[in-house]
Amino acid sequence: MHVRPRRSVLYMPGANKRAFEKAKTLPADSLILDLEDSVAPEAKAQARDSVCAAVKAGGYGHRELVIRVNAIETPWGMDDLRAAVAAVPDAILVPKVSQPGDIVTAAKVLGSVHAPGKTRLWAMMETPKSMLNAREIAALGTEPEHRLACLVMGTNDLLKESRARALHNRIAIVPWLAMTLVAARAFGLDILDGVYNDFRDEEGFREECEHGRTLGMDGKTLIHPSQVTPCNEIFSPTDEEVTWSRAIIAAFDKHENDHKGVITVDGKMVERLHLAMAERTVAIADAIDTMRSAEAA
Repeated sequence: MHVRPRRSVLYMPGANKRAFEKAKTLPADSLILDLEDSVAPEAKAQARDSVCAAVKAGGYGHRELVIRVNAIETPWGMDDLRAAVAAVPDAILVPKVSQPGDIVTAAKVLGSVHAPGKTRLWAMMETPKSMLNAREIAALGTEPEHRLACLVMGTNDLLKESRARALHNRIAIVPWLAMTLVAARAFGLDILDGVYNDFRDEEGFREECEHGRTLGMDGKTLIHPSQVTPCNEIFSPTDEEVTWSRAIIAAFDKHENDHKGVITVDGKMVERLHLAMAERTVAIADAIDTMRSAEAA
């Protein structure tokens, strides 16, 4: 099983060249080099050049590189998309995806300029329409030509557009997180939780990470380097989870259990659905260990 950990996904302002260099030393799984919200209109073109140059130059090790472009209908969108394709990032993050056509259009542009197969599309789910259309958007993930790999929750925009209150228990947005997560899982996509704005509040941040992991999120988008380490910790399988998962795999590997749908492991009933969960847990843990070894080398 091949999996790519996306525990910590850090936004990097596209106009901040110094941040690009610092990012090479951070233990983030993925970096989103942003040309949209964090860049003023007068700085868009320069930020585009800087971001694409940084991606082309490389030096980021195992870190997944994602470029967030401006929406196609904006004055910068098409230029962003073409420049991003030429830089060959791991993915391009499409903002304000409200309907399947937003991803289909971006995918067609990538196809028309012969974008490398490795460059996937991620979708920002940050409008009321994106919530209503989550199933149809996620369903594009089953069709390779659309390149869709990941949904990213834009919780700040959802709060703004819905006029909901931003409370610590996230009561207003839990239904949107859950419905989008189910859509992602139904069609084999990863999904990332939204950002936590108060980066000085580590206790509150940890609580929200735990909340996201309990919901089933693959990881969390971040706004500050200090959030990376605790995020990695919380979204990584625990030693106990990995040990238990290996025990399940070993039990099902025994010849006498080849054709059994249910077995007993350490006194607990275990089904083949638990085997699938165990295999993914171990795959994620092994991938994390591989990344750590590569960084230490």
